[in-house]
Amino acid sequence: MSNRRIKIIFRKVRDANLNYHLIENGDRVAVGLSGGKDSFTMLYFLDLLQKHTPLLFEIVPIYIDLGWENEIDSLEDFCTSLGMELIVEKTNIGRVVFETRKEQNPCSLCSNLRRGAMNRVAKRYNCNKVALGHHLDDAVHTLFMSMLYESRFNVFKPSTYLSRVDITMIRPLIYVEERDIRLFVESMELKTVKNRCPADGLTKRNEVAEILDQVEALHPGARRRILASLENVGPDCFWQPPPKDT
Repeated sequence: MSNRRIKIIFRKVRDANLNYHLIENGDRVAVGLSGGKDSFTMLYFLDLLQKHTPLLFEIVPIYIDLGWENEIDSLEDFCTSLGMELIVEKTNIGRVVFETRKEQNPCSLCSNLRRGAMNRVAKRYNCNKVALGHHLDDAVHTLFMSMLYESRFNVFKPSTYLSRVDITMIRPLIYVEERDIRLFVESMELKTVKNRCPADGLTKRNEVAEILDQVEALHPGARRRILASLENVGPDCFWQPPPKDT
């Protein structure tokens, strides 16, 4: 990938951080890594944010092992190349979801259990924030899933304070498109972790993504404009950047 493309992604991460105060001085950020392209990209650009901005914060990379025996050597090597040590938390979440609970729609329960495990590990390592790798496409897909399957207008926010656990959940890639992430990972020749989850690639989210791919083909830039419209609607429907200091 050219330096220009890296600069484009970095600018989007920086702009999201400036607009929503995702990371501030003194933060200790637990970075949730799945080993997929999104989490590789998030860690790389958070490292750049730490090195090339005045912000003073710490990064703690964490992998929640769901019990699928995924091979994570490449993820550990990537963390090492950035001067970090990957924390691996082993769980039985996969068995609970598919064998104990036998969920018809396993992704929702798995996500909740995984997030709970992530928050517990983050607290154990004295982190006050947890960074997740959701990007621009994820925000738009979530919105459409909410409308199509739940009859409501709802989407996650770039920053959410969880009072019950005293942790703020942030999404640094909220302005970054998936295609840029894919190009970044390919150009860097990063070896992502193969996900052995039985439900991988078979979710409603994949169906919605295919629909929006068709919309994007007919109307290039549609996802960006949908995200911008969410910012313009108001806080009751989505979010707005906080007012600037006067």
